[in-house]
Amino acid sequence: MVILVTGGTGTLGRVVVQRLTERGDRVRALSRRGRPADDHAPYEWATADLTTGAGLHEALTGVDVILHCANDQRASGDRGMPVTRQLVQAARRAGSPHLVYVSIVGIDAIPLGYYRAKVADEKLIEASGLPHTILRATQFHDLILTLFAAAAKLPVMFVPSVRFQPVDVHDVAARLVELAAAEPAGRAPDLGGPEVRQARDLARTYLRATGRRRLVVPVTLPGRVFRALRRGAGITPDHAIDGITFEQYLANRVPARS
Repeated sequence: MVILVTGGTGTLGRVVVQRLTERGDRVRALSRRGRPADDHAPYEWATADLTTGAGLHEALTGVDVILHCANDQRASGDRGMPVTRQLVQAARRAGSPHLVYVSIVGIDAIPLGYYRAKVADEKLIEASGLPHTILRATQFHDLILTLFAAAAKLPVMFVPSVRFQPVDVHDVAARLVELAAAEPAGRAPDLGGPEVRQARDLARTYLRATGRRRLVVPVTLPGRVFRALRRGAGITPDHAIDGITFEQYLANRVPARS
């Protein structure tokens, strides 16, 4: 198979590309930028702009499967993401390859503009006529780390009174590689991290791993978004995997500091 990975240089995409390459697939990484001169890894490179569609015809030539890992964090609302609309249109012209789309657990219950755009993307793909698989995963460890690193800049670390079920990008990538090799499944079972944890517990784990000393103060934040999170809209305990925990992720990622 020829597998195109959009967002092939991103947090998830680069891990997907690595796993596919190790498995022996013919991989084509898509990026807006040209290939770095020092990148000699055994995969193909496609330069295309998912926002305008420029270069997509060439990128999709001969492709059997698309792993759509590209995102637009600025997207908001019910029209979805331009990057996904352009990709779907180009894929339909290219012979209808299997489109595997990575989404987020709880997006239809958490009223964020970005999540509404992800829901719209899912609906667009489902109505496209393309053979497709949609995988919803919980929040990545990387996002939780970013949130806590920002919160820890203050002497007191305020965290929302919600639960998270963070998952590692390597575990998500492994599942996406499996789905790429399988028949289109429509909506695949959700994928959740190995543990459901209170945010305050994860924050203290982060502080121990980084050697920081902060007072952690849970706060009950107002609004529909946080009410949905408190109800557990962003977690999927029944689909927890035996994967990399937040502690294990931090041990390999974060240097201790005073």
